[in-house]
Amino acid sequence: MSEEQSFDEMLDQSFKTIRNGEVVEGTVIDVKPDAAFINIGYKADGILTKDEYSNDNIDLTTVIKPGDKLEVKILKVNDGDGQVILTYKRLAAEKGSKRLEEAFNNHEILTAKVSQVLKGGLTVNVEDTRIFIPASLVSDVFERDLTKYQDQEIQFVITEFNPRRRRIIGNRREILVEQKKEAARELFERIQPGDVVDGVVKNVTDFGAFVDLGGADGLLHISEMSWGRVENPKKIFKVGEPLTVLIKDIKGEKIALSLKFPEQNPWIEAANSFGIGSVVSGRVARMTDFGAFVELLPGVDALLHVSQISRDHVDKPSDVLRIGQEIEAKVVDFNADEHKISLSMKAIEQDRPAEDTSVYTAE
Repeated sequence: MSEEQSFDEMLDQSFKTIRNGEVVEGTVIDVKPDAAFINIGYKADGILTKDEYSNDNIDLTTVIKPGDKLEVKILKVNDGDGQVILTYKRLAAEKGSKRLEEAFNNHEILTAKVSQVLKGGLTVNVEDTRIFIPASLVSDVFERDLTKYQDQEIQFVITEFNPRRRRIIGNRREILVEQKKEAARELFERIQPGDVVDGVVKNVTDFGAFVDLGGADGLLHISEMSWGRVENPKKIFKVGEPLTVLIKDIKGEKIALSLKFPEQNPWIEAANSFGIGSVVSGRVARMTDFGAFVELLPGVDALLHVSQISRDHVDKPSDVLRIGQEIEAKVVDFNADEHKISLSMKAIEQDRPAEDTSVYTAE
C-alpha cells in the first residue's frame, strides 16, 4: 500500500527534530569516565564527552549519574557516524558570559574562589567563565605576594567586559576603596576629641606610630607616646599590636592620637610632692650645655641649670655629672601650668653648716 507509511518512517516521525546549536534538556542514561550518554528525545542518544563537559580533566562518573537531568547544546546532529554530539561547557560559558555582562552593566558585586595565582594577578571562575584580576586591582595597597589568595573567596566587580577578545577584567580594589570610604565616614561621625578608642598598630616610624582605628589611621606622635621621654618608638610598639588610644585632635581627615591619659598625668602627683623648698632625689636623664634634666618621676623632668650645680664654677654639666647619676637637689621654682621645675644643688650646699661646708670644700 503506497499510502501507508513504513514502520521506520512512523518511528522517525515520533521523534522530535533537532538542529545544530539548539539547547535541549535530556536525561542521563549511562556514564563512563570519559563520556555520558543522554536521552534527548531524538532517534539517537546524545554523547557528551568529558572534554565538552569541562575544561578540567575530570572523571565524569564523579559528577554525573544516570537519571540526572542535564541541559545541553547540540554541537553536531550527525558526526558522520550517526551520533549526536553534545556540549555542556560551551552552553555554560554562554550563560556565564551573559551573566557577567549583566553584572558588568549593573556594576554588581560578585563573589568567587580564586582558582589560580599568576605572576600578574589572580583568576576566578564565574559560571565556568574565566575572569582575570590584575595584581594592581587585587588590593588598595601594593602586595608583592599574592599566593595568600589561592582558593580564597573574594569579592570583585567587572570593570571591563569584552568576550570577543576573551578579556573580562575583575576589580577588587574598587570595592576595598569604597568600603574604606564608608568606614571612614562612619568613624568620623562617631569620634571626637577626648574619646578613648581601640585600634591596631599599622606602621611604626622614627617619629611616631600610625594606628588603624577601623576606617582611618591616626598618628600617635613620639611626643604623645608617654608622659616620659621615648627615644625609639620601634622598641615600644609592634605592627599588629592592639592599642587603646586617646583622640587628641581631629583636623579634616587627620587624627592626632595620644597615650597621655589625663588621669595618669604625673604632674598631678608632682604638684603635691615637689613644692618650692623641698629637697628631692632624681636621675640625670640628659644634658645640654646650659644644664641637666633630672627625672624626678616618669614623665616629670626638672631643669638643673649649670649655674645651680655647684658653688664652684662649672663650664658644662658633663664636667661633673653623668647620665644615670642619682643626685639630690632643692626645688627652687615650680610652674604647674607650664610643667616646669627648677632645681639647685648649690642651694643644698649653701644650707650646710659652716663647719660641714669647709670639710666639703676641702674634699
